Amino acid sequence: MQRQSLVIANWKMNGSRHLVKQLANTLRNAPEVLADVTVAVCPPAVLLAAWQSEVFYDQVHLGAQDVNENASGAHTGEHSLALVAEAGAEYVLIGHSERRQFYGDTEQRIQAKVESALAATEPKFKVVLCVGESEQEREAEQTMQVVQAQLESALQNVTSAKMAQVVIAYEPVWAIGTGKTASPAQAQEVHAFIRQWLQQKYDAAGTSVPLLYGGSVKAENAETLFAEADIDGGLIGGASLEPEAFLAICRAAQARRS
Repeated sequence: MQRQSLVIANWKMNGSRHLVKQLANTLRNAPEVLADVTVAVCPPAVLLAAWQSEVFYDQVHLGAQDVNENASGAHTGEHSLALVAEAGAEYVLIGHSERRQFYGDTEQRIQAKVESALAATEPKFKVVLCVGESEQEREAEQTMQVVQAQLESALQNVTSAKMAQVVIAYEPVWAIGTGKTASPAQAQEVHAFIRQWLQQKYDAAGTSVPLLYGGSVKAENAETLFAEADIDGGLIGGASLEPEAFLAICRAAQARRS
């Protein structure tokens, strides 16, 4: 099955209004790429409105890097689904390794965030669930057990019908911001495992879920990674801060469809 290619930029705590304009113009000048590849950008929340204004008429989707599981209330510094939706977000990243490691995102919180986001109706969010193992877990040959446990926890109450709104991003923790990258074969092995798990749990619905690789994807390695059967695109960190590099990654995802 040929799934739509998907590339998501995760700016983390980087960016500016100037970069919003730069990347928006770069993508706007490549309409043939946007016609073939679904592209989303997840800037810091304070830049979502600038993005919404800049690409309102373009085929660029917006996303939030995180969301609080509560609808409202005394949660200083947090953002609800309603708030990020009002700022233009259609996608939301949940369970990113940095949120897990540094900001208290336990498996219970991740599950609650996934279920809250999937329950929203205006808009219907695309949930990008991030999973992946640490370097120590990989060296101990625990990658598949760790990834499976994360999937089982986050998706335990999610129905097949809701899986049309889910994207899975495999991001080996040891390859994020380190310059290390899983080889295409290593990445494909985990993606194939995730695909098999999804199909066993959700049957046909599991076949349609996009799977992204998110470990130091660059313009130089994107084409070989995206050539693998179960890698449908990428969750892009540092390279998404360089407009031409990010466009090159999107073009690599476009080539995957040919």
